[in-house]
Amino acid sequence: MVSVEEREEVRRAYLIHRKTQRQIAREMGLSRKTVRKAIADAEPSTYTLSGPRPAPVLDEYKAYIEALLAEAERMPRKQRYTGRKIFELLKVEGFAGAESTVRAYIGRQRRGKQRTPVYLPLEFDPGMDAQTDWGEAVVDIAGERVTVQLFVMRLCYSRRMFVMAFPSQQQEAFFEGHAQAFAFFGGVPHRISYDNLKAAVEVVLRGKNRREQQSFVVFRSHYLFESRFCTPGEGHEKGGVEHGVGFARRNYLVPIPAVASFAELNRLLLACCLADDLRQVDGQPVTIGAAWQVEQPLLFPLPVHPFRCCVTRPVSLTPYSQVEYATNRYSVPVDKAQRTLTVRAYAFQIEILYQEEVLACHPRSYGRDQDVFDPLHYLPLLEQRPGAFEHARPLRQWRTTWPPAYEQLLARLQAQDNDGQAIREFVRILRLHERYPAARIQAAVEQALRYGCIHADGVELCLRQALHPETPPPLSDLPDNPKLAHLTTEHVAPDVGCYDQLLQDR
Repeated sequence: MVSVEEREEVRRAYLIHRKTQRQIAREMGLSRKTVRKAIADAEPSTYTLSGPRPAPVLDEYKAYIEALLAEAERMPRKQRYTGRKIFELLKVEGFAGAESTVRAYIGRQRRGKQRTPVYLPLEFDPGMDAQTDWGEAVVDIAGERVTVQLFVMRLCYSRRMFVMAFPSQQQEAFFEGHAQAFAFFGGVPHRISYDNLKAAVEVVLRGKNRREQQSFVVFRSHYLFESRFCTPGEGHEKGGVEHGVGFARRNYLVPIPAVASFAELNRLLLACCLADDLRQVDGQPVTIGAAWQVEQPLLFPLPVHPFRCCVTRPVSLTPYSQVEYATNRYSVPVDKAQRTLTVRAYAFQIEILYQEEVLACHPRSYGRDQDVFDPLHYLPLLEQRPGAFEHARPLRQWRTTWPPAYEQLLARLQAQDNDGQAIREFVRILRLHERYPAARIQAAVEQALRYGCIHADGVELCLRQALHPETPPPLSDLPDNPKLAHLTTEHVAPDVGCYDQLLQDR
């Protein structure tokens, strides 16, 4: 088949340069028939199959095939006759043709019955409707490439969209996504459309009926919106948000972002959602942000108290002062631990409670069989058992990250006291982390090393002077300690400027 450029060259050679057809064919390496067609019409003819090729070997079996296809329409979708199965049945009836002939005929019959899907154009009232969906995306978090779950909610009138990333699609993430979206929109849409996702639907019943998860009913009751669930397999019923998932993935996460944490990723996504207010959607006379200004006053108001977006489970304490949730183990303070406790699992956080008192709070792990320690939880036990200091796992993990000054102080303590007493004194210093910020304690330890205050009371004195340089605390406020006897007021007071400088440096 000649190209349109070759066709033009033929026509120019014949009609302008007056070359013969034979000459043109020879020079261009074309057949005379091709040259004649090009001269006759500047527009190339399109190839059209006038009809299926005759298959006389199949003619007497066509009625049987159509009967099987009609029967298949009444069968379950995943258990209908395939082309292969129909071919095998035809062979039993004496068909001697090829399987490809049968498949080609079946394909034509099925295509002939298919209708091009068409949809009604929809229009939504402000404040009334929103759609929600999940999607996946790839992101680099803390140097590791991970697949994140994108929660997307889209207001149908203004097209304003909220996107938030989570490690999973579990119910607590589903609830948290809603709560954050409502805060972002400044209100609650009257009705929200969903797929039949497990976080909301326990059982899909006939028609539009659903048996919903009780926890979802409680959540919905808190915010007072209505829920609507799409027909299974009919994703176009919430096509707006499905388009929104793809839009967010292409426009917010390309190129693949590199972030330190989920918190940083979600700040990035929030900034993208805010910037999208300036976009004008096809068919909408104003920007998304302007349409949302119209819509926002018509949303339901936010409740006075946000919903607690967590899953609550009773748990038991292990002998190592831990509780287990979703295969991972989280530490509990040894001096507050009770045999029966409660876990509140949020999307990014684990809380451990005794009755209504929160005993511990940890970043949530989505690994398996992980130990999540807070070393402060074990310090009271180490004061009683200093011999376990070197091998205590929570402390060994902490030592890999704490400041070099801590190791210097520990070495000085061990040089001047027996090992057990030195460890107890060092643990007393570590327990200052229960009351003071880590950066302040580090500065106080470094100051104590310079002054030779190699004990817990000396470190605390330096710490408190740094926190209150204008009014140094009297030594009488500290426990009686003969090791502080050489630290007179005259000795310490001239160095108040050093503490001022420490504060300025931070």
